[in-house]
Amino acid sequence: MNDFYFWISHYGYFGIFSLLVFGIVGLPIPDETLLTLSGYLVYKGHLHLIPTFIAAYLGSVCGISISYAIGSTFGHHFIIKYGRFIHVTEGKLKIAHNWFEKIGRWTLLVGYFIPGVRHIIAIFAGTSELSMWEFAIFAYSGAFIWTATFISIGYFFGDHWKRILPAFEHHLATASAVAAAVLIIFFIIKSFWSKRKKNSE
Repeated sequence: MNDFYFWISHYGYFGIFSLLVFGIVGLPIPDETLLTLSGYLVYKGHLHLIPTFIAAYLGSVCGISISYAIGSTFGHHFIIKYGRFIHVTEGKLKIAHNWFEKIGRWTLLVGYFIPGVRHIIAIFAGTSELSMWEFAIFAYSGAFIWTATFISIGYFFGDHWKRILPAFEHHLATASAVAAAVLIIFFIIKSFWSKRKKNSE
């Protein structure tokens, strides 16, 4: 916590931007805590809201884009071999693959809110045939919602953010799992009816 405060106090908006880039690419940086702290610093008057949001959003977009580029440039086998350097294991990549196969591009939208998923999903999206513009629509929209959510917690809850954040993350993890399950069920039903309709023709 003190390290983040030191980094942001010395490097300002660039500090927020750079930490989020590194965190989303896969380095061990608690991104949600960083965003909430940034919102808190806006609340305290040390930062301005709009530049803080822009720096955080651009950092998120750049980080997720780098992950996509890693996947699209080097491919699946390279990621399995060297992924440990950005905390990507074969097991995590398989989980991301299953998520992507079941709920597709929507995973990029909700994946931000699931710890350890966002950059892996982006890497897998890069190894798939998903185009850059399709990736951008879903991933960048997710970045906007995710960034705004956690900055808002720090800004609106002020001095209470350290107590609110763990409870929020706990409920958010449950809500994300439920949302993912609903999406999976929806696509299973949709696939079933599509096949049934096709067979009946």
